Amino acid sequence: MITTESKALSERKVVIWVARAVSYFVYFYLIVVEIILFIGFFLLLFGANPSAGFTEWAYRNLDKVMDPFRGIFSPIEIGTTNADIPATFDTSVLFAMIIYGIIALVFSVIIGWLSQRLNQVHMAEDEIERQAEVERQQAEAEARQAALQQAAADQLAAQQAAAAPVARPAPSSAPVAPTPPSPLPPSGSRPPGQ
Repeated sequence: MITTESKALSERKVVIWVARAVSYFVYFYLIVVEIILFIGFFLLLFGANPSAGFTEWAYRNLDKVMDPFRGIFSPIEIGTTNADIPATFDTSVLFAMIIYGIIALVFSVIIGWLSQRLNQVHMAEDEIERQAEVERQQAEAEARQAALQQAAADQLAAQQAAAAPVARPAPSSAPVAPTPPSPLPPSGSRPPGQ
């Protein structure tokens, strides 16, 4: 049985589900960005060879996620490795990790709140279904009770009809009075057929 309340709950559930799905997508993206920043930070810190395949991939992705944060802080040169590759403590990458982490934390809270709201909607739907089931069972019980009462009333009426005496004419012991003779025709008139 669909009511306006259950329809509103269904619409709310769809909106919350879509918002939660989008939040999960953004949260997953932020986790991937955090991983890229973490890898890039340590590759820069330890002076990884930029011509290596993995390092090229990590630096290329690091440049993409670092676009909003470039130039905020100056990188600190720590020294060089044996291959004369500079080891850098890039504070901009560290700052980006903090900012992306805070945003990921906010989305984690949003996901938790949306999940809680979705659970509340599910519980409200379950309550509506339970109430509908109780009302259906009550209606069935009332219908059964009415049918039992009707059957009892019919049975009582049948018993009363069987117990009541049937009205019959009483046999009479008095003789039946004779019917008076038909009057004679007036004088001067002839009886028919003469």
